[in-house]
Amino acid sequence: MRSYLKQFIDGAWVESEGGTRHAVINPATEEPVTEITLGSQADVDKAVAAAARAFESFSRTTVEERIALIERILTAYKARAGDMAEAISLEMGAPLSLAKTAQVGSGIGHWKAAIDALRSFQFEEQIGNSLVVHEPIGVVAMITPWNWPLNQIVSKVAPALAAGCTMILKPSEEAPSVAAIFAEVLDAAGAPAGVFNLVQGDGPGVGTALSRHPKVDMVSFTGSTRAGILVAKNAAETVKRVHQELGGKSPSVVLESADLSRAVPGTLFSVLMNSGQSCIAPARLLVPKHLQDQVAAMAAEVMKATQTGDPAEEGRHIGPVVNKAQWDKIQGLIAKGLEEGAKLETGGPGRPDGVETGYFVKPTLFSGVRNDMTIAREEIFGPVVTIIPYEDEEDAIRIANDTDYGLSAVIFGDAESVKRVAPRLRAGMVYVNGGQPDPSLPFGGYKQSGNGREHGKFGLAEFMEVKALVGALA
Repeated sequence: MRSYLKQFIDGAWVESEGGTRHAVINPATEEPVTEITLGSQADVDKAVAAAARAFESFSRTTVEERIALIERILTAYKARAGDMAEAISLEMGAPLSLAKTAQVGSGIGHWKAAIDALRSFQFEEQIGNSLVVHEPIGVVAMITPWNWPLNQIVSKVAPALAAGCTMILKPSEEAPSVAAIFAEVLDAAGAPAGVFNLVQGDGPGVGTALSRHPKVDMVSFTGSTRAGILVAKNAAETVKRVHQELGGKSPSVVLESADLSRAVPGTLFSVLMNSGQSCIAPARLLVPKHLQDQVAAMAAEVMKATQTGDPAEEGRHIGPVVNKAQWDKIQGLIAKGLEEGAKLETGGPGRPDGVETGYFVKPTLFSGVRNDMTIAREEIFGPVVTIIPYEDEEDAIRIANDTDYGLSAVIFGDAESVKRVAPRLRAGMVYVNGGQPDPSLPFGGYKQSGNGREHGKFGLAEFMEVKALVGALA
């Protein structure tokens, strides 16, 4: 079993002060695969103190010095790509092929985007005889999830370093090894002591301690809306900035003019990738009512052809969901869909045929779903797609926006209809006809999907304060 029992604080691996052992379960085997130490308040205090000390000098480094550091980190990151992919696959169940490409590869994109943003960012602006300057916000607490563990770590750490901030990372206790390897990457690249600190832990312990800490200037959180609300409440006591990327219930709006051969598999693949465990997964498939049967038949064939399998093996199969609690939640929602009258096209309750071990979920498709059904309202976070019929364009827009969330949306159709409908979708990102995520574009949502933006120059700006030097040029 892998062991990462120490915390990385002030440039060194140190024993936890009062922490507790925690076993990480491999979701494919249901057996322990890693042990870590869940940190304590004392560990958090030491890490915050180290970051605060380091901020005094790191915040004054030049753009050129920070670019050079990120370039060294990128080189060290690529050298450990295989180790990080293996850790992700073992602990959260992403098939190794996906872990190597999308999971680890996304981090490479974020490092490069941070470098590009830093090179072009305007840190000073003259207004009249005054200067407006952007300065690093200070000590940042970062709380990251298990579903895309490395993507979310790098999308926070890279712009924070670029801005000149120092930080404490608390990764998910469900996928902690990749964060420990990541700390080794930054250490090998020569990140100054105290600039990056890692304290393993859970939300009620380390997450709460960081959110409430008076010397933390900002919390950047990615996770569920429920947990994000708790983080915001805890952070409110010290009036710190809170940046949140939270849940989603994204629609895929298939317009009358759409090419179904592109729209249907494109939507399904976006959900099935990572076993449905993506906040932007377009799991609500909105189609014209008269096309519902045709779309359901096409979609059922794709879902039936999707294989589940061992995440340690290469291939195009999907792996398990992350843990028993998540598996139980998905099973409960599938049962609720049946209870509320949705038509099960394929999949359904239980593990795939012949599978007795592991948190595997059958790729499941419902049709005839109303947007007031539980499976259309709640974030399932599994390989489950709901087909929702609509009457006309106005009805499609109403259904798409009828959600507490607003992280992303997908739309398929000809240029004229997309131009008409896309601006009316209440989401932070709208993917048009199969458009793919870009690390230089803003990432974040409306409504209960959070606030603030990540990636590129938009993410860099989140880690800055804006100061007016009034009359500085008089």
